[in-house]
Amino acid sequence: MDVTFNNQRVMVALDVQGREEALGLAMALQGSGCWLKVGLELYAYTGPVMIQELKALGFPIFLDLKLHDIPTTVERAIRGFVQCGADMINVHCSGGYDMMARAAQAVQEEGSRLKNIPKVIGVTVLTSMSETQFRQEMGVERDLGEHVVELARLAEKAGLDGVVASAKEAREIRKNTKSDFLIVTPGIRPAWSEAQDQARVLTPAEALAAGSSYLVIGRPITRSEDPRQALKRLWE
Repeated sequence: MDVTFNNQRVMVALDVQGREEALGLAMALQGSGCWLKVGLELYAYTGPVMIQELKALGFPIFLDLKLHDIPTTVERAIRGFVQCGADMINVHCSGGYDMMARAAQAVQEEGSRLKNIPKVIGVTVLTSMSETQFRQEMGVERDLGEHVVELARLAEKAGLDGVVASAKEAREIRKNTKSDFLIVTPGIRPAWSEAQDQARVLTPAEALAAGSSYLVIGRPITRSEDPRQALKRLWE
């Protein structure tokens, strides 16, 4: 098994509250081949400078802020995030076609000017949400899986590069989108870890077999005494 190749498909979620802890984890993982994910928690404490510091250590960066606003606001914000150097940015599919299309266009325009065009992907349904919650709390009548696939098709039509979705929906997304459409899957839990607050989970091997392009993994790695060893254990 090519561990380095597999690691290139892992996005380690730096869901921590400070710069020093984030940099400590990054240094422990430096050279492993993985991506790093900067989400709302870390971004709230450190801002865009964190992206630049992590990039300087050689990591590709997924900026996971899940933008969801009127099209003009998302377009303007995403241009700024492209300038920060993020390699992947996401928006919420539920923002609608126009919002997603404007985001995709802005990334292309701003990225072309800077000679660095990030991928822009759409969040379908959060992996913390169960089928029961989806129906009872959100009031959506169609099946969760069907809803995810329809959002993925809309995202592709709008020009996005892929979606964020549970690996449990990856097979159906693969059947309904182009072969190069990206599927980024949170809720990945190795067999030796706990599901914690995730509801729709698969192991790394199961997710890749289902068609996932990238795997977002946080606490099983970041809360390990040896993050680099935990990353290696994903493939054992």
